[in-house]
Parts: sequence; C-alpha cells; structure tokens
Amino acid sequence: MSRRYSIWALARNALSHHENWPKAWRSPEPKPAYDALIIGGGGHGLAAAYYLAKLHGMTNIAVLERGWIGGGNTGRNTTIVRSNYLLDENAHFYEHSLKLWEGLSEDLNYNVMFSQRKVINTCHTLGEREATVRRYNSMRLRGIDAEFLTREDLARLEPAMNLSQDVRYPIVCALAQPRGGTARHDAVAWGFARGADSLGVDIIQNCEVTGIDRDPVSGAVIGVQTTRGAIKAPKIGIAVAGHSSQVAAMAGVRLPIESHLLQAFVSEPVKPFLNTVVSTGAAHFYISQTDKGEVLLGGELDGYNSYSQRGSLPSIEHVIASATEMFPRIGRLRFMRQWAGVMDMTMDGSPIIGKLPVPGLYMSGGWCYGGFKATPGSGWCLAWTIAKDEPHPLNAGHTLERFRTSHMIDEKGAGPFPKAH
Repeated sequence: MSRRYSIWALARNALSHHENWPKAWRSPEPKPAYDALIIGGGGHGLAAAYYLAKLHGMTNIAVLERGWIGGGNTGRNTTIVRSNYLLDENAHFYEHSLKLWEGLSEDLNYNVMFSQRKVINTCHTLGEREATVRRYNSMRLRGIDAEFLTREDLARLEPAMNLSQDVRYPIVCALAQPRGGTARHDAVAWGFARGADSLGVDIIQNCEVTGIDRDPVSGAVIGVQTTRGAIKAPKIGIAVAGHSSQVAAMAGVRLPIESHLLQAFVSEPVKPFLNTVVSTGAAHFYISQTDKGEVLLGGELDGYNSYSQRGSLPSIEHVIASATEMFPRIGRLRFMRQWAGVMDMTMDGSPIIGKLPVPGLYMSGGWCYGGFKATPGSGWCLAWTIAKDEPHPLNAGHTLERFRTSHMIDEKGAGPFPKAH
C-alpha cells in the first residue's frame, strides 16, 4: 500500500531532503494469469482498473501498456472538462463523469489540479443562437448547470475578447457551464496509476499486446500474446484510444472507427488574461490559459488518417487565424510546443463503451473530442461492464450494436462533423 500524501508526510520527508518518498507504483513482472486484463495504460484504462479494484473487488488484474504510463492521448490533449451535451445518453454520462471529477483528488489522494473556471461556447449566427438556447434548456431540465450569456456578459467575463461585429465570425451570444474547467492531464494518469497499484493492480509498462487468444470452441477470449510473453485471462478490456480498431482486429472485431490527428500547441507563459475556457464551433478552436500562464490552443481534426502523433502546419495556421481574431493580443505570442493525439472517431460522434461480439471482450473507445473529460466516467462504466458482464444504464446506449440497428447518438458538434449545428 502506498503511503497517503498529507502535510505530515510532506514535513516528515522534508527532514530527509525528500529523498525517501516511496515509489508511486510498482513495476512488477507479469504473472502467467489474471482474472482480468486492461489493454492500455492511459487515463481510461487506469481508471477502469482502479474502479474494478475499489468498487468490484477485482484485484488480481493487470494493466498492459506498450510504452509508459500516460504516454498516449492522456498526455496529448487540451485538458478541458465539461458536461454540456444535448442528447440524453451523452448528457447523463458526462454529468456523472463531471461529478467524479469534482471529488477525484480526494478520492485518489492525489492532486489532479481540477480547476472549475467555467467553460464558454460562443455562437455566431442566429441559427447557432437557436441551437444554443435549445442546449441551454435541455441542460437546465436535466439539472445540469448552464448560463446563457449575452455579449455584455462576455465583455465582463473576458475583457480581452474581441466583440466587434466587423469580423469574420461576429459573436452573438454564448453558452457557459460554470462547473466546467480544466485538469492536469498527466496528474490524472499518475493519480489513477498510484490508486490502482495501492489496491493490488499490476501496472506493466513496456508490454505491447501482439495478439488476443480465443478458445477454439466457444470463441471466448482466454488471454493475450505480448512482447513479454503470454498472459491468460477470461476477461479483457480495451482502452487504447486511437488504436482501438487495431487491437479489436486481433480478436476478429471490425469497428466503425477512423483514426485522425488532433493537434494542440502552447505559448510562452504570460500574465493571466483568460479567466475561463473558451471554444467556438464556427471557427472550431478552443483556448485556455494554464496555471503557469501558457496559452493553450487546439482546433479541428487533420483531414487524413494517421497514427503518427505529428501535426501539420495548415492546421496550426487555421487555429491561429481564428484565435487571433477573437483574442487579438495572442498574435504577439511565441509558441513553444506542438503535439498531436490520435483520435478514434466514430460515425455518430459518440463513444463505444461496453461488450464486444466476442465473449469476455470489452472496450472503451471511439471518444472523438470527448476522451479526456470522460476519463473517470469511462473507467467507472467499463469497470462495471467487465465486472457484471452487462452495461450500466449510463453506458447502455453506447453499444457497438447501435451502428447495426441505426440507433445513433448523433451529437452534432462533438464528433466527426464539428461544424454542424
């Protein structure tokens, strides 16, 4: 068991110049067999392992990560957390996830730096205004916090915002969620890893899964082949983000997913001037300022399929052009770093969380733009589904089967059609 972090632990370790802190998690050798395996050591996979152990008593499990903890999309995003969705299936799920975020640091005994600074979505046409009011009403009817903002409200909240009407995308109004905000992405992975390890979960890094073994009679999964040998398990969860289709194919499952790059970049640190997280569907970019003062920007997908984790200059130019129109002062900033995450995009813009058509095989994937904010909720629902072998009501609609029956969860603006309203 890891020691709890506290003011007393900080004082005690200060006496030894902070040289005797225990490791946050172990680095065990893989066992020949487990009760369950989670493929993917990002936020979703680690969260699933943590909740499996904590809520369902399954401690003889392992997380298999081909690289290092948090080296994939968990460390390659823009850290936005919100639950301002329109459709029932997504609204209830993301609201549950947001409630988990609100108690996550205390639950994990690890500061994930969740900052509820308010998330604002601007609208730029009368048509967008109608859609914004509809989303606002749907959120309020479900008991989810929402604010409708006028241009005067925006001027008060974000004085640096350009509210001139003589621009390409003049702002008409906005929808805000006060409980939304940002979190520290790598701290989320580390916190869940530490929490899962303290409950007995084996976290095995540098262990790439190269095949999924199935029983020749029943077709059920019986284990995996890895670069560190074969490992047996009757239950396997897949949580590998943009590589979901590749891993599922090892078990003969074809997913309705395309993998694209989503870029982000960050500026040099400057004095605080952004009070909230701001996004726009018309120009499709989002902007926030980190605790260190860096300006963090992201935009829409690159138009081509790729697993490269490298971005392209045209996407950067598009985002910068839109961002400098809304916030002219950032045109004088120097940008320091750029990165790209591999996004697994479903055809309706909503995730797949549940059982796959192979006994004992489960997945959480197809998150489109919603992966980071869903981290605790995704892990919670995947853990329930693995433990009970059935979905929870929160993820009952997010099945792979919906693509065969055409029961889509078509959340416009959240998936492969970012500019639809």
